[in-house]
Amino acid sequence: MSTSADPADHAHSDAATASRVAKARRLAAYAWSRDIGSAELLALPAATLRKLARAAETNPPSTGETWRVVADLLDRKDAWAARNPDHAAAVRAHADEKLLWVKPPITPWSDNS
Repeated sequence: MSTSADPADHAHSDAATASRVAKARRLAAYAWSRDIGSAELLALPAATLRKLARAAETNPPSTGETWRVVADLLDRKDAWAARNPDHAAAVRAHADEKLLWVKPPITPWSDNS
């Protein structure tokens, strides 16, 4: 029998699950419109993930579980967008902001003289 004093029970209650999914959807919408893929998202440092959540006007998730749900939603949206490229919802409205979150790898200088 579970009690409300046990935090592990609350973390997996129906209400907590619904809240986690709603938060994940907000975060996924924000990340997807900025062309951030699931692998890129999961590779971001914790501090960057917190900043991203705040930029999405969402309290940062307290566990990695929510971020894994976000990554799954990003994969699903990518697959949907690939199947529906002409749909207005398949357009990434803020793709130019990706560089604010995901830094491209730095190519070292080569001395070919």
